[in-house]
Amino acid sequence: MNLGNRQQLLALAAICVVGLFALDKLVIGPLSASWKVRSEAIAQLRKSIDQGRLVVGREQFTRKHWNEMRKNTLPVNASQAEQQVLRAFDKWSQDSRISVSSIKPQWKRGVSDDYSVIECRVDAAGSLSSLTKFLYEVERSPMALKVESVEIAARDNTGHQLALGLLVSGLRLVPLEGK
Repeated sequence: MNLGNRQQLLALAAICVVGLFALDKLVIGPLSASWKVRSEAIAQLRKSIDQGRLVVGREQFTRKHWNEMRKNTLPVNASQAEQQVLRAFDKWSQDSRISVSSIKPQWKRGVSDDYSVIECRVDAAGSLSSLTKFLYEVERSPMALKVESVEIAARDNTGHQLALGLLVSGLRLVPLEGK
């Protein structure tokens, strides 16, 4: 093989290597990266579709549960709702044998006109077992009430008499027919 052909062969080989390198960097690399991104997007979409199918499959249960929750919200009339909450606190305090010193209800508007919330600050006193029973009754109630905060402090040196500060919120929804 003569020297000219060898140089041409080496030059051709170098051009092929540089061409393959450029092909890898400019075509194959970006294509494989976009392929990987698309594969991940497809996997995410399949996961989303599966979750959607589960939600659709649970539609009847979810609607039943939502309708049950709507039935347990406070009455639309503010004074009736307030009376219902006050009667419930009175019953729970009598059942648990605690003494309620004050209940301060306050209405708050929701972000939209679809709902409003009554916040009740309850101050009470009793033994640990009676306060526990009271809190259990509040939590167990089917009314749409949520315990926001609980503060318990000792009223005597032995800790037998405790003071309870309770913040409870109740939900009042606008009826569906009103929409």
